[in-house]
Amino acid sequence: MKHYLVTGGTGFIGSSLTKSLIKQGHRVRILDNDSRGEIARLKDIEGKFEFIKGDIRDKEVVEKACQKIDCIIHLAYINGTEYFYTKPELILEVGVKGIINILDGSIKHKVKNFILVSSSEVYQTPNIIPTPETVAMVIPDPFNSRYSYGAGKIISEILAINYGRKFFNKVMIVRPHNVYGPNMRFEHVIPQLTLRIKKIIGDKKGKGVIRLPIQGSGKETRAYMYIDDFTDGLLTVLDKGKHLEIYNIGTMQEITISQLAEEIGACFNVKIKIVPGKLTKGSTLRRCPDITKLKKLGFKQKTSLKDGLQKTIEWYNAFAHLQFKND
Repeated sequence: MKHYLVTGGTGFIGSSLTKSLIKQGHRVRILDNDSRGEIARLKDIEGKFEFIKGDIRDKEVVEKACQKIDCIIHLAYINGTEYFYTKPELILEVGVKGIINILDGSIKHKVKNFILVSSSEVYQTPNIIPTPETVAMVIPDPFNSRYSYGAGKIISEILAINYGRKFFNKVMIVRPHNVYGPNMRFEHVIPQLTLRIKKIIGDKKGKGVIRLPIQGSGKETRAYMYIDDFTDGLLTVLDKGKHLEIYNIGTMQEITISQLAEEIGACFNVKIKIVPGKLTKGSTLRRCPDITKLKKLGFKQKTSLKDGLQKTIEWYNAFAHLQFKND
């Protein structure tokens, strides 16, 4: 049994990871200010974890959270594409101050194992698809605020690697790729498409065929990974990953946004007619990871996109009113 600190533990990924670690018999402490996370995600395991409500930018709070910890899994950040454009300075502040504080706290309290959850955004527009971990991390345009998110993750990776050489027994980096599932906030493509389709149907505008406006042509691609599979992948890295290594966690099943919308529409028994729109400047046209390294550790995907979407849409069908309230 180990004692884990999960920063950002009330978030979509953090809460799933927390539940899995506890199921394995580990102790878990969460550090989160709940600004975008929701402690309600962990209601079913209430009392089985320790919760410190605090900001990752607060050095004293972070140092307190690092006491008597065997391994830190650092997720705390600000996700959601709309925030890349509207709050770039906040994203960078949370990213850079956060990683410095958590590394300093680790060193002070002699935490020897550290996992950084980074992002596929560090690749931006990669020149190799599927994209291996060796592809260069880039910031194509420092004046495009979209890249604030990727820049914060790149800085975090460089710091983790270089601190890792000197102060830690084991530092590993994972790069999630388009993780989705129930209880995810609405700023992401799958919940957005789901809620738009549901709203059109509810407004009686859908009569078998729905016209669905989107950003871009619909030919842009992503590779979507169900939350349970992602968590399994991260646990695999925790168990079998090597010091100072980077691992993509995702699926190599690439799909266009149009195909994704059609799959979601099929869950509502309607057909989708895509209405193309302007693509936000800096958006990546294709994204699909090479997960060869992860597979060599023994990882196997269990959930198909069809099954994962069905589970996700069932959840949003039940709780869509909460999402519209927050919109």
